[in-house]
Amino acid sequence: MTRLQLEHVIRAAGAVTNLDDMIVIGSQCILGQYPEAPAELLLSMEADLYPRDEPEMSVQIDGAIGENSPFHETFGYYGHGVHPDTAILPEGWESRLIPVKNENTRGVTGWCLEAHDLAFSKWVAGREKDQFFVRSMLKREMIKKDQLLSLINKNVADSERRILLTTRLNKQF
Repeated sequence: MTRLQLEHVIRAAGAVTNLDDMIVIGSQCILGQYPEAPAELLLSMEADLYPRDEPEMSVQIDGAIGENSPFHETFGYYGHGVHPDTAILPEGWESRLIPVKNENTRGVTGWCLEAHDLAFSKWVAGREKDQFFVRSMLKREMIKKDQLLSLINKNVADSERRILLTTRLNKQF
């Protein structure tokens, strides 16, 4: 997915829900902070998002512009309507959101996770594809290891889990 495609999904989600604020939480939210993100971070053809003030309306997004919809079939990418609890996010993430709003979004704002918050959610999820994503962000210096470690230490309550996550990250870099 490209930045232009993300903007299209944001605009379409706004049209479907008649709402002006979308939270973008999936991997493609990296395009908020890094519009020219490297190709290895842009492999997904879906943007995970939900309406900021009415998250239950994500069902309409999924139905209208979701996977296998006419929108998806026409454009080759889609909006995946998700629930706010889909991603585990660190405290204060809402204050660090990156707005995507321009002529292409037609007044709808896509509030994208800041890169460290995105990396935190992916690292905590722990899937191989998420670990690859975070490693790529680190290698390209899009995030700082110390800042990610700080988020883990402040936000992962279970000490065994926190040790596992920090040890895994320290072994990588």
